Amino acid sequence: MRSAICPGTFDPITLGHESVVRRAAKIFDTVYVAVLDNIDKKTVFSAEERVSLAKKVFADNENIKVITSNGLLADLAKDLGVCAMVKGVRGVSDFDYEYSLFLINDALAPGLETVFIPAYANQTFISSTAVRDIGSYGGDLSGFISPAIINEVAKKLNPAAGSAEK
Repeated sequence: MRSAICPGTFDPITLGHESVVRRAAKIFDTVYVAVLDNIDKKTVFSAEERVSLAKKVFADNENIKVITSNGLLADLAKDLGVCAMVKGVRGVSDFDYEYSLFLINDALAPGLETVFIPAYANQTFISSTAVRDIGSYGGDLSGFISPAIINEVAKKLNPAAGSAEK
């Protein structure tokens, strides 16, 4: 059985994240979506909220498992026994950044392969930052996040705006 880990902060999980994970699930028997706490990022959603949102997005696929971790990704990958780490890339700048992380993880966990999955053209502009910005002003999030979580995310980002579906 071949399994992979798809790590990220997912604050919140976007359609771009979802696409990468679902595409990885076509390649690997099990994909662990690892919701991470990044000490360099101040998140809007708590780890518990981010896990809950991801579980709702992937509730239809039993081969996708949502987990959380606050340690080294290389250690988590070893503990899970995965053969690969899956990273989504939107462009060259993402690739440059992710490649530097690959080199670090390769030093910490030799043999852990990294698979880069490029974003589709219509998702290259989607980011959690954009979702947070649009949502904080009560904007329409329907082209950015899963319908399964849209109302929950919209209410969290702008409690006065209510539903994001217009």
